[in-house]
Amino acid sequence: MRFSLCSILLLIVNLVWAQKFVLEKSKVVFFSDAAIEDIRAENSKSLSIYNAETNEVAFSIPISEFQFENSTMREHFNEKYMDTDKFPKATFQGKFSPFNPAGKEQQPVTATGKLTIHGVTRDVEIVGSIIPAIQTFVARATFIVKLADYNIKIPTFLWQKIAEQVEVTVEFSYKPQ
Repeated sequence: MRFSLCSILLLIVNLVWAQKFVLEKSKVVFFSDAAIEDIRAENSKSLSIYNAETNEVAFSIPISEFQFENSTMREHFNEKYMDTDKFPKATFQGKFSPFNPAGKEQQPVTATGKLTIHGVTRDVEIVGSIIPAIQTFVARATFIVKLADYNIKIPTFLWQKIAEQVEVTVEFSYKPQ
């Protein structure tokens, strides 16, 4: 009797504990396909949390942590375009739908919410997928960000080097909190 009661309590505690997931590993890549030069940068310093009870998800990406092919690109990105001193991070707050955290198969999902970049917040829908594993899952998505939508200005003389929109790919691996 005591063993059964302890087992049930442990199961309940585990279910309650597993309602929130935190980011274990992240990879955010952006790619700019311009006429003269392609620009690619990668960031693995994101933070995120997911609440399985409400399907709410939030993430924060430190802009200055993007790594480029060379330091000049990184300097220009942070100082001339993204104003990272003034706007140090990009954030998203929203919900996954539909998503069943108890599911065993890869699931298509849409993250609907508010994306803030460069101090501008816009409503977005990001289509992706979630691959569940034992007590963890990986969320993946690729989407387009139009620079003008977020007041990121491209100097006229650089229009052939920097695309007006960039492709962003995110891959977040979550574990129970």
